[in-house]
Amino acid sequence: MILSGNEIKQQLGKNIHIDPFDDSRLNPNSYNLSLHDELLIYEEVVLDMRKSNRVDRLQIPEDGLVLTPNQLYLGRTVERTETHNLVPMIEGRSSIGRLGLFVHVTAGFGDVGFAGYWTLEMFAVQPVKIYPGVPICQIFFHQITGAITEYASDKYQHNQDIQPSLMFREFPDGAAGDEQMELAFSGSRAGRDNS
Repeated sequence: MILSGNEIKQQLGKNIHIDPFDDSRLNPNSYNLSLHDELLIYEEVVLDMRKSNRVDRLQIPEDGLVLTPNQLYLGRTVERTETHNLVPMIEGRSSIGRLGLFVHVTAGFGDVGFAGYWTLEMFAVQPVKIYPGVPICQIFFHQITGAITEYASDKYQHNQDIQPSLMFREFPDGAAGDEQMELAFSGSRAGRDNS
């Protein structure tokens, strides 16, 4: 069963922690989380699961940033959440989806015990302008039955920043070598020394 908005509020400080919390963002059965002012983009031609792929950091200015199609942007929530005895999940808001912006490519499913910021895998169907602090997605909570083993990953638990994929840690020879080509960027990144 999914918790109602009233039950989410009742569980604050107990099984649910949302920091900062704003009453105006509470919905009938979810809570709106907002977009932090930074993004990461990968700098590789091919993303390799066995390697730590290089990233570049972008600032979202107050007057907005246009996301372009065919580019994955990694963002994060302003809010840090922590959940016990419940399963947290995030979904894009319908108003965001109607602009053709996917907020999480596949990773909307959280684990009981997760504590940290939510990394957002953002992909635009067509150019769309985004702004820092905008309510970008919603978190909701499922009840869980059975004995609970809380999430305790050394990859993403208690993160402090946007988290690119750490899949390479699951391979015995992960992050070996660094022979990938970088993408040729336009604008401010053109011609910079990456040595």
